[in-house]
Amino acid sequence: MDHDNSTSTHSSTLGPPALRDGYDLPVYGLGNGQFYSLHVPALTCIFLSLISAILAIALSFRKNPKRAFVDWTKSERFVVYMAICDGAFNLAHSMDHLHITITKRHVYPASLCQFYGVMLLEFILAQALMVNIVAVNAFTLMIFNKQLKYGRRDWRLLLWIFGFPFLLSMIALAAKQFGPSGAFCFFDGVNGGLAQFFLVTLPFSLILMVNTTLYVITWAKLRSIEKKLSLSLGKQSSGSKMKHAAVRAMSLFVLAFIFQWLTLALFGIWVFVDPVTLPPALIHAVTIFSNVGGIVNLIVFLVIRRRLRNQAQVSPDHSHGSKPSGTKDTSHTDV
Repeated sequence: MDHDNSTSTHSSTLGPPALRDGYDLPVYGLGNGQFYSLHVPALTCIFLSLISAILAIALSFRKNPKRAFVDWTKSERFVVYMAICDGAFNLAHSMDHLHITITKRHVYPASLCQFYGVMLLEFILAQALMVNIVAVNAFTLMIFNKQLKYGRRDWRLLLWIFGFPFLLSMIALAAKQFGPSGAFCFFDGVNGGLAQFFLVTLPFSLILMVNTTLYVITWAKLRSIEKKLSLSLGKQSSGSKMKHAAVRAMSLFVLAFIFQWLTLALFGIWVFVDPVTLPPALIHAVTIFSNVGGIVNLIVFLVIRRRLRNQAQVSPDHSHGSKPSGTKDTSHTDV
């Protein structure tokens, strides 16, 4: 009898049982009436972004029906790579949100939720790494007049932006870090906090800082050169115009990335420091901004396309320019 009383007292002192994993968390929004205000805007942005990604790919191939993909300009190829990342991300995330919206429960079975988590990490990191390379390429092109080499058929670029995230995703999957976060499937809301910090929050914060710094330096250098040319009434060479157009095009990818993922970095830092006081507004902001990548990158594509068209009209003689015998004209690949 005394043992039973002591056990009962001990259990009441401990309070509710400890959370085992994300499936023990309540579904976000059901208890405070914010369930649909989270998932409906998220699904709206996701489907608009998915449509935009598909449209960007279709317009890209329609614009270059007879040219091999490897002969496209860098900016044109970047648009397709970004659209692939956006499309795959949106496809997986739409299934995730739809499942939760319809059932009002976490995603089951657990393996399906883990699959969604792997997809999200793979293509989020792929975008981050690719845009970082874009920022570095724009910087080296503007400051040192050199461009990065991506290997035949971009194999180095593709291995880095898709292969490395896949390796990290498999490691996180083996360590059982994926699961329900409470609002969607990503890193497990109970056991995956540390993995989320080191695999998403920390690298995203660093990449955002690096990209922003490179963008500011690159843009300042570009404006300085163009201002000097304007004051001296100097005329830009065709090669210089192409290089500056390339820098502007690449800079748009950097700005789009900052716009899309800044809230995710802030969210991750807040969760790591003090998850108890996480404001609902930040959660809703993440679900909006992180899901509009396809829309933003479609806008980037259309802006680049218009600039290239205008440039072709202003400098019709560039295609007839001469080049030294035995050299390869690579200026077009910069844009």
